[in-house]
This record gives sequence, C-alpha cells and structure tokens, in this order.
Amino acid sequence: MLAARDLKGPRPSALISQKVGIMATSPYFTSGVLTRNMSRRVCVARERDHHPGSNLAKSRAAGRPAVGQPGLQIQADPVGAASAIRPGSSPIRGNARRQKRESLQTAGGSGRKLSRPQSASPEKDTNSKWEPKDWREQLDNIRKMRKGRDAPVDHMGAEQCFDKTAAPEVMRYQVLLSLMLSSQTRDQVTFAAMKQLRDHGLTVDNILKMDDKTLGELIYPVGFWRNKVKYIKQTTAILKEQYNGDIPSSVSELLKLPGVGPKMAHLIMKLAWNNVSGISVDTHVHRITNRLKWVKKETKTPEESRLALEEWMPRELWSETNWLLVGFGQQMCLPVNPRCTVCLNRDICPTAKNNLRKTNPRLPPSSPLQPCQQQQ
Repeated sequence: MLAARDLKGPRPSALISQKVGIMATSPYFTSGVLTRNMSRRVCVARERDHHPGSNLAKSRAAGRPAVGQPGLQIQADPVGAASAIRPGSSPIRGNARRQKRESLQTAGGSGRKLSRPQSASPEKDTNSKWEPKDWREQLDNIRKMRKGRDAPVDHMGAEQCFDKTAAPEVMRYQVLLSLMLSSQTRDQVTFAAMKQLRDHGLTVDNILKMDDKTLGELIYPVGFWRNKVKYIKQTTAILKEQYNGDIPSSVSELLKLPGVGPKMAHLIMKLAWNNVSGISVDTHVHRITNRLKWVKKETKTPEESRLALEEWMPRELWSETNWLLVGFGQQMCLPVNPRCTVCLNRDICPTAKNNLRKTNPRLPPSSPLQPCQQQQ
C-alpha cells in the first residue's frame, strides 16, 4: 500500500499555503478572518514544508515546481505564504497599490499618472444668471395694458409737474421738489401742490424768502407736509451755498440732501440729467415685482427690490420700468383687490392664480386648467 506522502497531487500544506495567499490578496479579506485552528494548521504546514526531507524543500533546492503544482513557481520566502498577512496591515490597501503600479506600467513605464476619466454628465454652469420665469411675456403684456397711457402717473406724475420752458437749473430744481413732495402722496395731490408753488414762483431764491407757514399752506395736504416744509428749506439752502442754485449731478450727492431717498435720486437723475443710474422703485414697483416673482426671494423694502431687479434685468429696460409698473399698479395690480380676472398676465402670474382660486373654490390646487378658463 502506498503511503499518503507518495501520492501525486498537491499536499494539504501546499493547498493551505495557496489558499492563504489567495485570501491575502482578496479585496474582501481582512486581518482576523483566520481562526485559531486555521492559524495552527498554517504553522504546522509551514514547518512540514521547510523540513529537509519534504518534497517542497527538495523542489526548491532543484529549482523545480512543486509536485502537483505545474507552472507554479514557489519563491523561497523564509516567512512562508502566511507572511502576506501582517498584523495591522490591510490587503485592500496592498491591492490598491498593485493596481496603481499596474496602471503606471500600462502608461508605458514613464511614471506619469494617468488622468481620471471625466464624468460624462455636464457640470452646472455656476455663472449662469438667474431670470424670473415668463418675465418677458409678462413685460410685453404690461406694455399692452399700458398702451393707452391713461393712468394718473401719465398726466400728473413727476414728469408733468415742472416747467419745461424754465431755465435748466430752475427746471431741475422743480424736478427735485416735485419728487420730494410725491413721497407718500398721490399724484393728484402732488400735481396740485406743485401748481400752487409754480404760481408763486418756484425758484431757489423765492423759496428761501418764503416763510414756513406760507410754504406749508401751498403744499398742504401732501403727506407729512410739516416735515417736508423743513426738508425743502434745508435742501434749498444747501443748493444755494454748495451748488450755486443747481442740484447735484450724482446719486451719492443727491442722497446727502435732506428728504431725498434712493427712489427719488434715480428718478431725478433720469428726468433732470437724462442719466439712467438705476431703477426707481416705489411702493407700486415693489409690490408688483414680488407678485410676479421677479425677485429670487421676497423682499421687504423698495430698496431691496431695486437691488434684486438690477441683478438680472437688462439695463436698457431700467428706464421704462418705473413708468410701466407704476401705471400698471394704479390701474390693474391694485394694492387691495387687484383686477386679476381682466389682467393679461392672469395665466402666468403666480399671485393671480392664487387669487382666482380663492374666488372659485371648486378649482382644485392641482387642476391643469387655467384659472381664466374656469372663470369664463
């Protein structure tokens, strides 16, 4: 009977060594997988393979492959196959290093790092400018609704309050005063107050000679008329002393005058100096831009709305924005009970859709039908 050691084929110790080597290079292997019994077997197999009389030791000495291992060259490792498993080492890390080394060899051995393949998905353009949805169509509809030019601002606004035949510096001074009076005041009241001032001679010298009581009677009942009497007198004195009776030609200088805010300053630059320095935003423009969602997020003040509008609106549209939206707010987009049912933007205005749903409770929130179709 043949002894077990004389049988051809791989010995159990060689199989265990090969298994251990495979496990050491496996990406799913982690240190600590070997049990206590398997570790003992590896040690026994390693001692048996290094015994001078073993077939593996004889094969190593002759430089031949081990019996039952065709084509498998066993390296003379004094530690054995289990040396690939070191305490605290990670086979996954070694596998990653080998893959990196193979990738460098594939590149031609030059040692250059291979560039990572770029993702096929296009990157987002962070420089793209935000624009409101449907804003061009909404603006065109407002132009159509303002085509008649029959709003109070068209006949009694600041552009109609000064004497176009007066000297340039007098005309600019009248523009300044008309806008100072228009704050918190309807166009009809401002127009009437400016007419009385012009009848008494609306110039820098005449206002300086006029007492506060007479000035108050002429501008009454404009909003906050007592404060405006004080502002007019202080501003007029500054113009006489610092600007030789004329008005400043920049927004920064205009804002230094008592009673002048950003809305007035930008409109003064347009009417008095024919210079569009910014969008003039009053309560009407502020209200409508928020209703149409022409701002990224809701704004609390007209100045916030101006800054938000100027971020995306083309500069060539700044000049007409105030005139269009003020008249639109006076006739159609009213502060209370806006006339959404007859507005051309009723289908593309978020606020109009909400208002029309309130008037028609039968319309579900997810209805695909337009509110105007339900109103007919």
